[in-house]
Amino acid sequence: MAFKRQLGWLLAVACYNAIFASSAVAAADVEGESILHSEIGRLNNQSLLWGPYRPNIYFGTRPRIGKSLMTGLMWGKIESYTDFQHTVRYTCEQNEGMKGYGWDEYDPRRGGIQSIHDIQNGLDITTSFVKIPGGAHGGSWAARIKGTLNDDAPKDQKTIVVFYVSQEGENSELEAVPSENEFGYEGDVILKGRSEALGNYKLVVTKGKGVIPQSDHDLSRLRGPGQTVVQSLTYPDEVLWQAKPILFQQLKAGIDWLVENKYDVADPPPPWQVYLLANKPGSGNVHIVQKVFEGDFEFDILFSSESAGKEVTSKDLEREVKQATEVFGERFARVFDLKAPFQGDNYKKFGKSMFSNLIGGIGYFYGHSLVDRSYAPEYDEENEGFWEDAAEARARHQEALEGPYELFTSIPSRPFFPRGFLWDEGFHLLPIADWDIDLALEIIKSWYNLMDEDGWIAREQILGAEARSKVPKEFQTQYPHYANPPTLFLVLDNFVERLRKNNASQPVVKDNLSLDETLSTASVDNPEVGLEYLRRLYPLLRRQFDWFRKTQAGDIKSYDREAYSTKEAYRWRGRTVSHCLTSGLDDYPRPQPPHPGELHVDLMSWVGVMVKSLISIGSLLGATEDVEFYTKVLDAIEHNLDDLHWSEKEGCYCDATIDEFEEHKLVCHKGYISLFPFLTGLLKPDSPKLGKLLALIGDESELWSPYGLRSLSKKDEFYGTAENYWRSPVWININYLAIVQLYNIATQDGPYKETARDLYTRLRKNIVETVYRNWEETGFAWEQYNPETGKGQRTQHFTGWTSLVVKIMAMEDISGEGAGASSGGHVRDEL
Repeated sequence: MAFKRQLGWLLAVACYNAIFASSAVAAADVEGESILHSEIGRLNNQSLLWGPYRPNIYFGTRPRIGKSLMTGLMWGKIESYTDFQHTVRYTCEQNEGMKGYGWDEYDPRRGGIQSIHDIQNGLDITTSFVKIPGGAHGGSWAARIKGTLNDDAPKDQKTIVVFYVSQEGENSELEAVPSENEFGYEGDVILKGRSEALGNYKLVVTKGKGVIPQSDHDLSRLRGPGQTVVQSLTYPDEVLWQAKPILFQQLKAGIDWLVENKYDVADPPPPWQVYLLANKPGSGNVHIVQKVFEGDFEFDILFSSESAGKEVTSKDLEREVKQATEVFGERFARVFDLKAPFQGDNYKKFGKSMFSNLIGGIGYFYGHSLVDRSYAPEYDEENEGFWEDAAEARARHQEALEGPYELFTSIPSRPFFPRGFLWDEGFHLLPIADWDIDLALEIIKSWYNLMDEDGWIAREQILGAEARSKVPKEFQTQYPHYANPPTLFLVLDNFVERLRKNNASQPVVKDNLSLDETLSTASVDNPEVGLEYLRRLYPLLRRQFDWFRKTQAGDIKSYDREAYSTKEAYRWRGRTVSHCLTSGLDDYPRPQPPHPGELHVDLMSWVGVMVKSLISIGSLLGATEDVEFYTKVLDAIEHNLDDLHWSEKEGCYCDATIDEFEEHKLVCHKGYISLFPFLTGLLKPDSPKLGKLLALIGDESELWSPYGLRSLSKKDEFYGTAENYWRSPVWININYLAIVQLYNIATQDGPYKETARDLYTRLRKNIVETVYRNWEETGFAWEQYNPETGKGQRTQHFTGWTSLVVKIMAMEDISGEGAGASSGGHVRDEL
C-alpha cells in the first residue's frame, strides 16, 4: 500500500502543474519534471519487468533483461514408445493439431488466463499467470498449469510434462535443492538462484494434483516410480534456448542406458517409464523438471523475489487470478465499449480473446542482428536494371552480426512471425494504447533505441539465434537503405491528441484505481511527463524523417516532371521485378520493369503522415521554426500527390514511372495503393478527388466484397495471380484505415457525407463478421481473408493487426438502425 500511495502522491502533485501555454511549453521546473518522469519510468520498469515474454512458445516466462532467467513448458502424451517424440509441444507451430490456443484474458501488468486446445494430444491445457508487485527486482509471479483430458481421450492416458528453466549470464547461480530420495521428489521441487539483476530468488514447482502412474516393472528398482524428477545441467549460454534438443539429448542418454542393460524385449517397461529421466538435481544453468501424470493434472510454479519480503503461495496465486479476471472484464467493457450491432456476449468473448492475444503477444527479444553495412554503390539503385545489380551485391554476403540489441515489441503471429516488424507495430499499438498508453510508449521507446546515427531502424528485428531459427536465411540480413512504413507515428498522433485534450480540461486526481491502471495512463494524466517523453523522442523522429527524405527520395528534376515542388517525391528502395517488400505490400503490382525514375504514391503518403505528426508534436513543444518548415513540406506533399500521382482518367492515385520517351507516366493498378492519400488522412472532406475514390471503394466489380475491401481490383490483369499475397485478399489493417477515414468524412459536413456513412456502416459490419465467423469456426484469427469465400488463409493465429477488429467493434454505429441489432447474433452477409 505504501508503494501505491507513493505513486499516487507523485501523480497527484503533478496534476497541479500547468505546463502548456499557447500551444507551447510554458516555463516549468525542468528538474522536477525529470524527477517525476524518472520515477514513473522506474515504476513502469518494475510493473512490466516480468511476463510471458516468449510468445514463440506456448508458455514461457522471462524478464526484460538481456541475459537472465527463462522458463518454458513442454508436454506430450506417452501411450506408445513413439508418441512423445511426435506429440511434444513447446514452440508454437502451424498445423500442429490445435483447435485454437491463446489468451482468453490478459493484462501485461497483472496477468491472465490462456487456453490451449490440443486435440491431437486429446488434452486442454490452461495456463494462468499473475504478477505480484513488491521489492526492488520487479516483484514475484506465479503460474498454474492445468491439464484436462478431452472426452474422447482414454481416462488413463499418460502425459509427460516438462518445465524447462535456464539461467544465462555471468555472476549468476541456480541450483535445485536435493530430493527426498535418489529417485525423485514426492513433494515440491525447489530451485534457488541469484543474479545481479534479479537478486536472490526462489522458484518452486509444486507437487500439484493428479494421479502419478505406477509400475511394478523391474526398472522401478533402478529408475524409481513415476514421481517428479529433476536434471541439472550446464551448457554454453548460446544454446540454452534449444530446450527440445537438450531434452531429447537427455532422453536418448536414458534410453541408451536401458539398451545397455539389455532388458528383455518380452517384458519391456511401460513407455512413460522409458521416457522418465534419471533424477540428478544440483547446480547448473539448465534445470529440467519432469512430471508424468495419468489423466487430468494440475500444478503451480511460484517465483518469489527475496527483496519482496514474502514468498508467493498457491493461495496467493488463486486470489490474484480471481482478481485479475474480475478487473479485466470490467476494464475491457470500459475501454472497448462495443457498439451496435456487436454488443452480444459472443462478441464480447470474441473481443476479449482478440485483444488479449494481441497484448499477450508482447515479447522481449535480445541478441545480435545480421546487417549488411557495406554501402555498396549498387544499393543506390540509380541505374536501369538496378535490381539485378543489387542482387549481385547482396550475393557477396558482406553482412555481419551487430549488437547485442534488445527490443520490447508486440508480434504479428506466435507460430510464424515471432519477432518485431516495424510497419506492423504501429497497427498493434493502436488498441494497446487505448488500454495502456504508457505500455505503448515503452514499446515505441524500445524501437527508437534501435535507431542508428543516420536515422535507420531495421524493418524486421531478428535478434539472436532463437529468432533467426524461424526465418529463412535469405530474409535474415537487414540493409540500412531499406525503409518500412513509419506507422509508429499513428500512435504518437493518438498520444498527442490525448495530451491536448487533458490540457484543455481541469486536472483530476483519479480515485479507486489500482496501481497498474494508474501507471497505464501516467503520461497523459500528468502532461509534463508526456511532454518530457516527447522532448526526448522528438530529435529521433526528426532524424528518422530526414533519413526517409534522403534515402528514399524520388527523382523529379532529371525527367523534367511538372510538379508544385521539385523535392517531394519518393521511391521505395529494395524493389525487384515481382516484389516491393519494403513497402509492406510485397507482391502488389508496381510499374514494369522497375525503373530508377519510379515514384510510389504509398510512400509519399507515409511521408505525409510523418510530417503531419511532426507538425503536431513540434507545436506542442514550441518548436516554431520546425513547424513552419514541416508545414511547407506538407503543403508540397499534398500538391505533389495530385501533380505526380492522380489520374483523372482512372479516377484514382497511381504509381508513376518513366516511359520509353523518358517522360512521366502513370501506372494504375486499382487497389489499396490507389487509396493511400485517402487512407492516411491527407484528403479533405470536400476534396474533388474523394468522390471517385469512394466510388472505387464501393464498386463490387472493383474493390468491394461482402468480406471487406479487396487488395486489388477484380478487373486488374494481375488479380489473384502468382503469389497472390496482396493481389486480391482482404487485409484488416488497410480496411481499418479505410473505416476510420470513412467515419471521419461521414461525421463532417461535406458533399460525400452520406456516401461515406453508407460505406462505413456496411464495411464495418462486413469486416467484423468476417473475422468473427472464422474465429468461431477455426479458433484462430488469420493473416488475410479470401475475398470470394471470406475464409481465413495464410498464417493462423495472426493476432497482430487483425486484432484491430476490436477497435472497429468499439467505433460508433452511425447507421441509424441503432440498438435493435445488438442481440448478439450474426450480422448477415446481406447487411
